[in-house]
Amino acid sequence: MDLGLKGRNAIVCAASEGLGRACARSLAEAGVDLVINARREIELQVTAEEIASTFGVMVKTVCGDVTDTDVRAEIMDTCPAPDILVNNAGGPPPGNFRDWTPETWHLALDANMITPIELIRASVDGMIERRFGRIINITSGAIKAPIGMLGLSNGARSGLTGFVAGLARDVAQHGVTVNNLLPGPFETARLQGTLLGAAKSQGISVDEARTARLASNPSLRFGDPNEFGATCAFIASVHAGYMTGQNILLDGGAFPGTF
Repeated sequence: MDLGLKGRNAIVCAASEGLGRACARSLAEAGVDLVINARREIELQVTAEEIASTFGVMVKTVCGDVTDTDVRAEIMDTCPAPDILVNNAGGPPPGNFRDWTPETWHLALDANMITPIELIRASVDGMIERRFGRIINITSGAIKAPIGMLGLSNGARSGLTGFVAGLARDVAQHGVTVNNLLPGPFETARLQGTLLGAAKSQGISVDEARTARLASNPSLRFGDPNEFGATCAFIASVHAGYMTGQNILLDGGAFPGTF
């Protein structure tokens, strides 16, 4: 399927590995030129070179923590007219809420709520003027089924979800869509950290925690990041212009609810 994106421009955050990288690759495969961001320069450059050589698109990089105002400004200077914005940031660490200080909460909110909103603020009016825009926020399956040890993520990402629900309805008439992608367990470094936290809290090995998590998923497997990237590219496509304000769950059927 031709996604109708050839020659478009996208910003993809936290794109050196994991789900962000998968999204960047799928967009590049559709012919999108990229500005990708991550904190680790070597990994970011390797990813940029691999994507550019594989798909023949332009890939520029901005290294740094996207929660930093100067880094966000550099991203927008490098891609001043994005057609697609993929907001993504590593989730805050697991733990017990009794151990979290106000500073801990502020850091989580900054990374997983305020920073995405600031990038949306910097890009959405241009999308409205050009009558095309796709804003995709990578959040978490925990939005629908909160995980106790991930309270920081539950709270911050739920705040972003509430904000997006209103924004999506305001900008839809201008050809701009805003949607959230909610990953369940995918084979990423983030999953390994979650399994490690679960193992410690339960007094079991990481292998035992992994086996238990696999057994609890109806698919009996973890997701492939390429599956996630392909979904992101479709939501960014011309074929998804009537889909907005949605929380799209990719979790292998783990969430048991009807709605």
